[in-house]
Amino acid sequence: MSSQPPSTIELEFAESYDREHAQVCRDVGPVGVLQRLTRWRERSLIRRALKIAGEPGLVLDLACGAGRFWPLLAEHGNRVILAADPSAGMLDHARTHHSSGLLARITLFQSSVFTIDMSENAVDCIFCMQLFHHVRDSEHRLAILRELHRVSRDTLILSLCIKSSHYPQRICVAKEEVEAQFSEAGFSILKQYDVLPGRGAGSIFVLRKET
Repeated sequence: MSSQPPSTIELEFAESYDREHAQVCRDVGPVGVLQRLTRWRERSLIRRALKIAGEPGLVLDLACGAGRFWPLLAEHGNRVILAADPSAGMLDHARTHHSSGLLARITLFQSSVFTIDMSENAVDCIFCMQLFHHVRDSEHRLAILRELHRVSRDTLILSLCIKSSHYPQRICVAKEEVEAQFSEAGFSILKQYDVLPGRGAGSIFVLRKET
């Protein structure tokens, strides 16, 4: 068993928020060509992933951080968006980065990622674009996946870094390991997209909940 408790994982999330805050605040300023390409590609793939997931009407953005993807999720006019994060302070911060019109469409609440305060099959789709980039421990990853399986009725969209010798500083996982964990948690893979192949920008998976 890992000696690192779930609470430590969520403290690591909190430590990453200063970096994310800086990133969000830089969004309005000039960015480089590669960064613009990465953002464009990421958003394009998320739109594709949502289509593969059936354009879910009720979505939970888990470990939502500053809400970087809320405008994209809100492009579907009838979509109901829930957003949860382990940090109440981060949720307060997120409210300062979005318009009142967008925030009116989103229900925010504080929640652990290991014990989500929702019933079984509560949402059509869970959306995790940042969460798994902060989970180092394999057992914790599997525990989170099992909790996501409990709460999702149908699909899960997530991003993570597939292990590559070119990016040793990032939290990455071997493709075979994570695919086995998806299956063990009760998910099958509908689609996988590489954001920028060979650039270590991560992969986006669309998973379906198996009965």
